[in-house]
Amino acid sequence: MENQKCKGMQDLLPGDMLRFRRIEDVFRTCCCSWGYQEVRTPTLEYLHLFTATGTLTPSMLSRVYSFLDWDGWSGERVVLRPDGTIPVARLYIDNLSGQELARLFYVTNIFAFEGTGKENRERWQCGAEFFGGAKSAPDVEIILLAEEVIRRLGIRNVGLQLSHAGLVKALLKELKLSPGEEAKMTNRLLEGNWQALTKAKSTNPEVDRLIAALLGLKGKSSSFLHNLRASFPKASQDFKSSLEDLISITTLLDNLGCSYKIDIAAIHGFEYYTGICFQFLVAGEKIGGGGRYDNLVPLMNGEDIPACGFALYVDPIMKLLPLEKEKRGECGILVKGKELAPEIVKMCFVVAESLRDAGHPAELDFTGREESNYRWVVLVSGKEPSPFVLTDCVQGRQRNAASMAEILKVVGEG
Repeated sequence: MENQKCKGMQDLLPGDMLRFRRIEDVFRTCCCSWGYQEVRTPTLEYLHLFTATGTLTPSMLSRVYSFLDWDGWSGERVVLRPDGTIPVARLYIDNLSGQELARLFYVTNIFAFEGTGKENRERWQCGAEFFGGAKSAPDVEIILLAEEVIRRLGIRNVGLQLSHAGLVKALLKELKLSPGEEAKMTNRLLEGNWQALTKAKSTNPEVDRLIAALLGLKGKSSSFLHNLRASFPKASQDFKSSLEDLISITTLLDNLGCSYKIDIAAIHGFEYYTGICFQFLVAGEKIGGGGRYDNLVPLMNGEDIPACGFALYVDPIMKLLPLEKEKRGECGILVKGKELAPEIVKMCFVVAESLRDAGHPAELDFTGREESNYRWVVLVSGKEPSPFVLTDCVQGRQRNAASMAEILKVVGEG
């Protein structure tokens, strides 16, 4: 039987891992410099955590990997986490709920079933969550933090799109649908079918005009929202409150020189979001997103605490980064023996260990392969008075060395 990896799964080769680690390192450095602390959650979580919060709608339940726990049919149903935020919210409730303010970040994989096997079923993401604090400022903070990571990775031509889940939900209330109709409409919008909202007709022409104005809004500054507010003074209080929240956030972004585009119909999958929603796009592909989810922690039996966060998607970001070669040519050292005599092999291991103890990466070789990818090559001959030959692969020079101390001196100066 031919060995094959599972459909929808991927191997990360050495070149891929260089890019993966670069993303991870830049993300971790940025988060720590902003005062965020790293956490890690289990791969398995209880399924009810996701169904109770509305994250898994009926159409999405078929896209998760779930099974009964070991305790037979009387056990709890568990799931391979399909989302990064909810496990961190659970972690916060279980361990950190005494803190009024918590900035947390993580690097994790999530799992989603995809029927064709052509898309990845295991997906990596870097995420950050902000629990506590007032509104507006934390929303802007997570947007700017995400932008800093993207900028430090060297990714250009990134578009930031803004929407607001509170506005959408207030708009649904304006339609005065029955509970069943409202649930169906919400599911359509979650799946990205915004045409369903444009086709919905209310008994109030003013509401129809509001829907058309909101879905047609394509603004690039807070002034567009001020115009919308002035055009609909009789909108519901929920709608006005959400609109003021979006105005406050976009005004802060304007003052900080942050470019964005407002497009209410640009988002989907806003299940647990209550306020601002945003996404980062490169050439039409989504590389990250997030938003505010003030109701999530209470829905999970936690305290009533505001929260917001974002995730950057590692897989599409990796495709945007150039393939970096390992920097052996700058600092790598190859230690090789002239022959395989036991005393020569032993001396090679001692030399490599001494180099590593001094902070120099050192690799052993007993095969006689080419050494052009290294900065230095140490050939161990064992012959006195100079048992070592040190080659500078960049300058193409060789010199004999009589001791380990001499090798370290030359390498250190080089």
